[in-house]
Amino acid sequence: MGLIFETHESSDRTPADLERLRRSPFEPGRWTIWQTGQTWRPPTDVFETDEAVIVRVEIAGMRDADFLITLHDQLLTVSGQRADPSAKVAYHQLEVRYGEFRTEVYLHWAVEQTDISAAYQDGFLIITLPKAKVRRVRVADTGQ
Repeated sequence: MGLIFETHESSDRTPADLERLRRSPFEPGRWTIWQTGQTWRPPTDVFETDEAVIVRVEIAGMRDADFLITLHDQLLTVSGQRADPSAKVAYHQLEVRYGEFRTEVYLHWAVEQTDISAAYQDGFLIITLPKAKVRRVRVADTGQ
């Protein structure tokens, strides 16, 4: 697929922004989704299964290569631009949004970054983020 997925150190969110989200008044385990500036936010669902966190973005009229998906710390960002395919003469009704879009989802759980996948089909972008495996640390008895 042509979807672009990045994990990187740079982000337009400061560490203070991320810390504020971690300490938000939302209950632990709840999702936080927000919108920024002049961009618009497509409808976004976030849900989990036993094995993964699923982010589903409804955005028709796109190609795989039109999306930029990034993960920085626990902030998943989906952005891009949907171009208006028709020449504008005179609209009588305009409900479909065009232009730059962005949706951000703060993940409250660790995920396996190397196994993240994304697929775009039938107007939905579906991102699957496998949950991080629980790592058990064995405590040795030193006999003292």
